[in-house]
Amino acid sequence: MPFEDFTLWKYLASIVDILLVWYVIYKLINLIKGTKAVQLLKGIFVILLVRVISALLGLNTLGWIMQQTINWGFLAIIIIFQPELRRALEQLGRGRFFSRSSSPDDEDQEKTVEAIVKATDYMAKRRIGALISIERETGMSDYIETGIGLDAKVSSELLINIFIPNTPLHDGAVILQKNSVAAAACYLPLSESPFISKELGTRHRAALGISEVTDSITVVVSEETGNISLTKNGELHRDLTLNAYKELLTDELVTTNKVKPASSARWNWRGKNNG
Repeated sequence: MPFEDFTLWKYLASIVDILLVWYVIYKLINLIKGTKAVQLLKGIFVILLVRVISALLGLNTLGWIMQQTINWGFLAIIIIFQPELRRALEQLGRGRFFSRSSSPDDEDQEKTVEAIVKATDYMAKRRIGALISIERETGMSDYIETGIGLDAKVSSELLINIFIPNTPLHDGAVILQKNSVAAAACYLPLSESPFISKELGTRHRAALGISEVTDSITVVVSEETGNISLTKNGELHRDLTLNAYKELLTDELVTTNKVKPASSARWNWRGKNNG
């Protein structure tokens, strides 16, 4: 092989190597995007930044502490990111790690909204308690793993059957992910806010709790009153009318990338906003 060809091959190999590394990093970022791991990565970045600044300013003690933190950081990363690493290995084993991710289109979202509204209307009229959380940008895989995996297409009939009393999956939350029922009987974190009304039960506290740590939309059907409530961004909107409830879900899940009409900014709900 001529020397020029060998040099060209080395350049091409280096370019391919760099592109592959960047692609793997990109997939890893997508994997942890919106999860608690993002906040932990910010903490690691702060530690590295402090280490560099301490070296430049000659802060030996602080620099030594940061260096020890970095030295032991690899073991800490394995422990802290254990759920994300396990998920990455699972996806790699299934061949999904290098698959192209796709976001649901508005038509699928509209069908999902219709199914949720139909199911909650049915359950509200019969006072069947329900808790449905819809994943958005923040990943909810940690909470999905606490329940029973379903990976089924969203339908009003499926949602109703899940929450029928005295069935195996009725106790807990249903989590929807990318227009599918990811899992049922999931455990959600309870809100510890002291401002929650004493008349609200565990379902409402769980709905508020998950809205405080993720950007999910969570729907609650009260077993005692049959009222429909919704939480988002740590706010509880109680006793929604069916039309206002459907409009709110559509605005949040379907028209997120469109210009919203002026009327959508004014939700017509009954009762109070206990956010």
